Amino acid sequence: MPSFADSQLHDWLHASSTQAIDALPFGVVGMVPDGIVAIYNKAESSIAGLTPDRVIGRHFFSSVAPCTNNHMVAGRFDSEPEIDDTIDYVFTLRMRSTPVRLRLLKHPGCQYMYLAVERR
Repeated sequence: MPSFADSQLHDWLHASSTQAIDALPFGVVGMVPDGIVAIYNKAESSIAGLTPDRVIGRHFFSSVAPCTNNHMVAGRFDSEPEIDDTIDYVFTLRMRSTPVRLRLLKHPGCQYMYLAVERR
């Protein structure tokens, strides 16, 4: 099982089952290129307090986590063809301020782009 910082995390996520992604100790949101959530693991559900049935099929940046709809997160997914970067961030919507580390993962030609979430 990979760590949050594993250099091969994107490839592992891309090749893994929903059950394997659910077993990770950090949050994972998998989105199709237009930002619609297709994967929402148990750790992220616990961090955000949102069940997968409330999130999957919705636009992540505008409906699920509008606090990420900015140049630091959504703008990078929109404008960069490839990303593997980690940033310190604070989630502020629907919960008290929650400091996290976000890992933005996007590779050309892949079905999903991923946002990995680790509490700080």
